Amino acid sequence: MRKQSTGSCRDATSAGTRTADSLLMQNHVESTVTFDSFFMAGFECSSQRRKDGVRLDLLRATGHDIHAEDDYRRCAALGLRTIRDGLRWHLIEKAPGVYDWSNWISMIEAAGRAGVQVIWDIFHYGSPDHLNRGSEGMIESYASFAAEAVRLHRAMTGKAALVCPINEISFFAWAVEVGYFPPAGPKRKGWFKRHLVKAAVQGIRAMREADPECRFIWAEPLIHVAPRDRSRPEIRRAENVRLGQFEAYDMLMGRVEPQLGGSEDLIDVIGLNFYPHNQWYLHGPTIPMGHHEYRAMSEMLVEVAHRYSKPIYIAETGAEGSGGPAWLHYVCDEVRAAIGEGAAVDGICLYPVTAYPGWDNSRHAEVGLFSVIHADGSRRLRQAMAEELARQRRLFNLNSR
Repeated sequence: MRKQSTGSCRDATSAGTRTADSLLMQNHVESTVTFDSFFMAGFECSSQRRKDGVRLDLLRATGHDIHAEDDYRRCAALGLRTIRDGLRWHLIEKAPGVYDWSNWISMIEAAGRAGVQVIWDIFHYGSPDHLNRGSEGMIESYASFAAEAVRLHRAMTGKAALVCPINEISFFAWAVEVGYFPPAGPKRKGWFKRHLVKAAVQGIRAMREADPECRFIWAEPLIHVAPRDRSRPEIRRAENVRLGQFEAYDMLMGRVEPQLGGSEDLIDVIGLNFYPHNQWYLHGPTIPMGHHEYRAMSEMLVEVAHRYSKPIYIAETGAEGSGGPAWLHYVCDEVRAAIGEGAAVDGICLYPVTAYPGWDNSRHAEVGLFSVIHADGSRRLRQAMAEELARQRRLFNLNSR
């Protein structure tokens, strides 16, 4: 994440004095998923190899893998009872078709003891080294792994799993295409995105066969791209790039390229990831908040709501350092405005909820509500963020639940 000025925020009372509950009653999108809390916490669980070959493991790097129960309890104490977390496929399947679930079992047990609801990322960028990510064999291996995961979850908890099948297909595909992640498959624009969609479709079929009641909650970037000038070709190019953010969802729903196997029922909840750097000029710099080209987040949410007519949640959002509270203020104001316009927004996930080492150079990124793990096993609470969260809970009328 890049630090970005948050600028001024919409008036916190822009949606009037109506509560989140009364606003949501205006919306006609019924969800098959009930989240235990409107505000959520997400733990950074990326586990891909960098282009230099170094394997990341952010669950280990942040200490969450061995402090999961304490972390879940800290979140629940602040009203964050729904959690985004992830499996580490590369650790679970160390040999083809041979699974060691011990690291995930400990986290499932921790969640049960802490009394939190978890949305599990099945494939968060990282895959086993024995797999060629660009092969048909990867798709088959992913589907088998995903099916075994939901079976295990049902056996351990007695409940169907809430899963994000593949985290950020759009970003994942871009990262492979531009060389930010190691190469996979042929060097054809759009090929890897379609490959991931095919994997997701087959994985969902396998998970549904294993447990028909599991639900699929996604996470894709929400972006805006502006033209550098007002010439017609530039405007057209910028709009084409902007509309590319919808390709993964359109493919998953079968609205385009039906040969990939998509259908509307593959998505229960639309997840949208939105950070301060998610708006930029075509082939240019980030657009700062307050600039005339900066598009209101609420407008973007309403566009997605109209496009898909499905429940939405903010799957990831946050800003580094002192910008964190102001960014949360802005996002919450915009979500209230979008709800007031009829968008069914069911939650906001603070992501990552703990400080973490940056992907590229392990730099310290101070984000979310909690610090890194200290020597005594504790995490320091970032007081300004906690105070802003409490204020936003009051504005959403959530303090009683």
